[in-house]
Amino acid sequence: MEENVKTEAAKSPDIRALIQDAIREFVSQETAKSEPAYKAELEEERRRRETLERRMNELVEENRRSRSMAEESDRNSSIRTELQRLGVSKVDLAFKAVKDDIQRTEDGRLVAKTSDGELGIKEYLTHFVSENPELLPARMVGGSGASGNQRASTFSSSFDLDKIRPGMPKEELERARQEIARVAQQLTPNL
Repeated sequence: MEENVKTEAAKSPDIRALIQDAIREFVSQETAKSEPAYKAELEEERRRRETLERRMNELVEENRRSRSMAEESDRNSSIRTELQRLGVSKVDLAFKAVKDDIQRTEDGRLVAKTSDGELGIKEYLTHFVSENPELLPARMVGGSGASGNQRASTFSSSFDLDKIRPGMPKEELERARQEIARVAQQLTPNL
């Protein structure tokens, strides 16, 4: 009898194996159904990531350009300010002459590289101005027969030129025009 049970068990399919095969088949069908959705989702995520990376790189480059422009503007402003402090009357001309000589170091200082080594901006510009006195205002205003103190005493004004602004009342605007004309007439030599 035992032999009959064994042969019947051997003849009948193993239920456990059948269930496992059915589960495997079901899982593989479900995977096949959902796989295109996963692939599409992964592709969309990849596109989003690439777009974000591209935008990030653009922002980094824009930030680098902005910093570069700000540093250049600060450098130019520092040079012009120092030239004005030294009394240069032709600031634009002097600036054009020295702007390429002065650079910013890694630690943020402005220096000029000369044959003697690096000089700070103040020392370099002081030396430059002393070598180029034509950039300074004339020491003696006028020629022979000119009276120098006459003009200085006539500059007193009852109108503040800093008050000129757009949209100011007509009376104040006319007063400003008259004051400007008066000062201009005093500054121009008698012809």
